[in-house]
Amino acid sequence: MIADFRRRFWISAVLTLPILGLSPTIQHWLGLPEAVAFRGSDHVLFALSSVVFFYGGWPFLAGSARELAKRQPGMMTLIALAISVAYFYSSAVVFGLSGEPFFWELATLIDVMLLGHWIEMRSVLGASRALESLVRLLPATAHRLTRSGEIEEVPVTALKPGDRVLVKPGEKVPIDGAIVQGRSSFNEAMLTGESRPVERSEGQEAIGGAVNGEGAVVIEVRKTGDQTYLAQVIELVRRAQETRSRTQDLANRAAQWLTWIALAAGGVTFAVWLGLGESFQFALARMVTVMVIACPHALGLAVPLVVAVSTSLTARSGLLIRDRAAFERARHLNAVVFDKTGTLTEGRFGVSEVIPFGAHTPDEVLTWAASLESRSEHPIAAGIVRAAADQGLRLAPVEQFKNLTGQGAEAVVEGRNVKVVSPGYLRARGLSIDRPELAAWAAQGKTVVYLLLDDEPAGAIALADIVRKESFEAVSRLKAMGIQCMMLTGDAQAVARTVATELGLDDYFAEVLPHEKAQKVREIKAKGLTVAMVGDGVNDAPALAASDLGIAIGAGTDVAIESADVVLVRSDPRDVAAILALSRATYHKMVQNLLWATGYNAFAIPLAAGVAYAWGLLLTPALGAALMSVSTVIVAINAKLLEQARSLVARGA
Repeated sequence: MIADFRRRFWISAVLTLPILGLSPTIQHWLGLPEAVAFRGSDHVLFALSSVVFFYGGWPFLAGSARELAKRQPGMMTLIALAISVAYFYSSAVVFGLSGEPFFWELATLIDVMLLGHWIEMRSVLGASRALESLVRLLPATAHRLTRSGEIEEVPVTALKPGDRVLVKPGEKVPIDGAIVQGRSSFNEAMLTGESRPVERSEGQEAIGGAVNGEGAVVIEVRKTGDQTYLAQVIELVRRAQETRSRTQDLANRAAQWLTWIALAAGGVTFAVWLGLGESFQFALARMVTVMVIACPHALGLAVPLVVAVSTSLTARSGLLIRDRAAFERARHLNAVVFDKTGTLTEGRFGVSEVIPFGAHTPDEVLTWAASLESRSEHPIAAGIVRAAADQGLRLAPVEQFKNLTGQGAEAVVEGRNVKVVSPGYLRARGLSIDRPELAAWAAQGKTVVYLLLDDEPAGAIALADIVRKESFEAVSRLKAMGIQCMMLTGDAQAVARTVATELGLDDYFAEVLPHEKAQKVREIKAKGLTVAMVGDGVNDAPALAASDLGIAIGAGTDVAIESADVVLVRSDPRDVAAILALSRATYHKMVQNLLWATGYNAFAIPLAAGVAYAWGLLLTPALGAALMSVSTVIVAINAKLLEQARSLVARGA
């Protein structure tokens, strides 16, 4: 359609040049001698104008027929009516009716309308390319491994669960699967918005469309067709773009009303000027100008263009909108309730403090403990080993490792007997350690283990569910936006209080069972607050559904969460603030466009009717068409400016 409008515009524009040269009005304005006219020139003018009318004006004539068939006259009806009146009146003048034709106004009017539609459709296409760009992320073929180990190139559509494919360095992952051989980094920026390459090794998932880094990997296909991550994202984007919002419905109703107003205003303008003694041609020109300039084109685009841009913007940033109306409601939010584990915190044990006893240092205590725990699979052990690795500590060899059921573990490390044990182990052996830090840790709900070297206490290690670094910025940004931040958790009061204090939350609710979370959300709403619930979309599903805006965070490769209105692909709570900020920015753009479109028509219609004629200001139909198209282009550009809000959804913004 874009190519069609472009072609019709250029052909009509070329034909307009001789139409202008043969038009008596233009000749008079340019001071050309009457000798320029030749025998039959008016019929040549008629023929050229007929081509422009039927060829260049065909999209509007056909569009008008479709609108009238639906009994919903709109902008195409107005344009078709304006150019038809101009053409048939001018044709009648050529064949004997008294008056002066304005074929030149007809031709320039059609040129301007075609140009406006061409520019508008290019803007719409640019705003709606999210689906096309997502589809292009997947390669067409894959390197499938046969049972004999040979490589065969097959279409991606031929892959089925259980197949193994080789992904070479620099290639795109053809389909979702688990890495069964190799290790590499993957660039998932176009899929999840994660700017840094993500390390993946055996047993971890790779997303179709991600770009493989430096290592070759073998992936076992797990999902195909509409089950894949990219397919789900495409479907969510498609649904979001098709969703009609309340603001969009308002704009469409206003456009329909404007159509009837334009028809009525055109008829009244024609009758008034005739009644005031002006010529039929003058009154007709005023009527045509009113109808042209009143076309609700800009109004019809005001909201859809913003919707297209915001949907594309959010999809490219890993913020997937499932419900457009809920996304609009986000601008009214004044409270956000977070699930704790896995949302505000990492959902795994991490070392928060280490205190040595005697002459030992914190690094020594952590090294001894991590060396022993490197042989254990316990979550506490994993947290200690991870902390040592983060600090670059070198672990020592371990011998004679043994679990102490329910109490810890012991082994021989560099010739010394090393134990990492629970407080219960110490109490059972009558060992007492009097340190003020230990009481404070207990009050905070932290887990404490003790390091014993040759059965002598050497230090204590506190572990807790580590608060994400991103959570601090997320809460800070939300509070700066005037939004209350709360937390729901099944953890004990002490743990919840510690996390809430650390983050500076406005309120928290502890020891809440999964089935009670929805009730808590309803209690918060009963206080008159508009609430968003942020959770992992699994055990938080009832609470997500009960909130005004359900936000599933950290969905990873499973984006089809039915209970959420918005899905945040990254496990980053800062994206909650980003989606709310983008909702506000999107609404502001919609309002700006609606105000511009309606304000423009309110100003332009009286001017087109000739209210300023006494002061020498008169709009021609062609100038009216130009102004209407300028209005459309301004609305399109203003919608595209929403892309500047990309900073709202950038990490660390």
